[in-house]
Amino acid sequence: MAEEEQNLKGYGGGGAVKGMVEVNPQPQKGLTSKLIDFVEKLIVKFMYYPQPLHYLSGNFAPVDETPPTTDLIVKGYLPECLNGEFVRVGPNPKFAPVAGYHWFDGDGMVHGMRIKDGKATYVSRFVRTSRFKQEEFFGGAKFMKVGDLKGLFGLLMVNMQMLRGKTKVLDLSYGHGTGNTALVYHHGKLLALQEADKPYVLKVLEDGDLQTLGMMDYDKRLGHNFTAHPKVDPVTGEMFTFGYSHTPPYITYRVISKDGFMHDPVPITISDPIMMHDFAITENYAIFMDLPLYFRPKEMIKEKKLIFTFDETKNARFGVLPRYAKDDLLIRWFELPNCFIFHNANAWEEGDEVVLITCRLRNPDLDVISGADKGKLGTFTNELYEMRFNMKSGFASQKKLSESAVDFPRVKECYTGRKQRYVYGTVLDEIAKVTGVVKFDLHAEPEPGKAKIEVGGNVKGLFDLGAGRFGSEAIFVPRELGTTSEEDDGYLIFFVHDENTGISSVCVIDAKTMSADPVAVVDLPHRVPYGFHAFFVTEEQLREQAKLS
Repeated sequence: MAEEEQNLKGYGGGGAVKGMVEVNPQPQKGLTSKLIDFVEKLIVKFMYYPQPLHYLSGNFAPVDETPPTTDLIVKGYLPECLNGEFVRVGPNPKFAPVAGYHWFDGDGMVHGMRIKDGKATYVSRFVRTSRFKQEEFFGGAKFMKVGDLKGLFGLLMVNMQMLRGKTKVLDLSYGHGTGNTALVYHHGKLLALQEADKPYVLKVLEDGDLQTLGMMDYDKRLGHNFTAHPKVDPVTGEMFTFGYSHTPPYITYRVISKDGFMHDPVPITISDPIMMHDFAITENYAIFMDLPLYFRPKEMIKEKKLIFTFDETKNARFGVLPRYAKDDLLIRWFELPNCFIFHNANAWEEGDEVVLITCRLRNPDLDVISGADKGKLGTFTNELYEMRFNMKSGFASQKKLSESAVDFPRVKECYTGRKQRYVYGTVLDEIAKVTGVVKFDLHAEPEPGKAKIEVGGNVKGLFDLGAGRFGSEAIFVPRELGTTSEEDDGYLIFFVHDENTGISSVCVIDAKTMSADPVAVVDLPHRVPYGFHAFFVTEEQLREQAKLS
């Protein structure tokens, strides 16, 4: 019992970090828990139809934690500007699912590479969320999963979680997120994010190890979910964020000051509950996306669909709001043809226009990422687009900048909200199967007649990973900080897995030349599953966050 209590408490003393609470859930074992488990097993036995789960197989399969492994062999060299810690988070379930599984469901695991003076150390650790601690306490999966939310079975699984919460079998007071989606650094803290929860604070130790300290509630000012894609203004140091909900207000916008104070909520009025995964900022505006991927539980039950349903008949709406507005009265809404967007690259202002660079796709089907039908994995066709919203005339336009499929767009961070030239993205052949890294030049025009992404026109470079090798989001690390040096003077760093050999590695390439010869390749001691978003923590940020306790 003492060991179980220690697992629940985990690390850290929450009082030492402003705006953070220690996560110490109090789940309960006993007869009630066993009875609910029994009922759930009956529901699964008679209502769930087992099927292959692609996103728990191959290099999507979970791995165990790895303590810091030092003195890895570096092929090539690691430039001085890479002193810091490269981190990437993704889903990695500790326990097998009771029934269904969607790729969004896994517990967050952070894979890190500490780089110092040309040497590399690898580590991987779970984000110790309330959900993770409680399932570790029980020794098995207890929380409902997105992969379960289909048909009447989905409704019953929702009720199982509600019953566990009402009977105190599960402690839902700290939320039920996984921390598996993205990472951001703000106000001296590295945060692990997932849009159904609040941020978790991670600390990078001197040897590169990773420790979960607690959860941010910003001194109880944060009462709603927090996007996985907040934006940090590189000039003001502020962080801009939002959360979406299934009940009004469906979108809530927040501004967090440079010193970590969260300002009052600004509800954004839209007609229906939606999934809004990302947004954007400029120097003076925040851009919200009211896209027709709706939360529709009735359709889930009637049509045995996933709980989010895309409506092909609705236009895409984009709301541009002065970023320090106290309410949404000044928001300007623009309409463009039907689409969905997971990730934006950047946005800025140009005269009367607000410009958004984004990865646009048509007719997304989130059920694809449940992975039951491997043949459907190629249905997402993300393309790079430029969208313009004229604040004077009210006119909106868009221009296609690439063929499909490209996603996980990144820019040099110091240009966030400001006009920049280069976008770095990943080339996809299947969902999550990254075959290469591409460099776009927004000063050039797309080359007509292309059927796929290849060098020419606005495609200035393409790093092909080769047959059977797949990567992940590439992060740009500048050779020098700031905007005085050339924008593309730096490196791209990302994880790669070779399915031919089973070896995972970290790869570094020259962002300026996009040469096929990597600057550095560091083979890792263990397999790194495919995951979501990455971040580079600089040496200066590591020193700053070292003060956390």
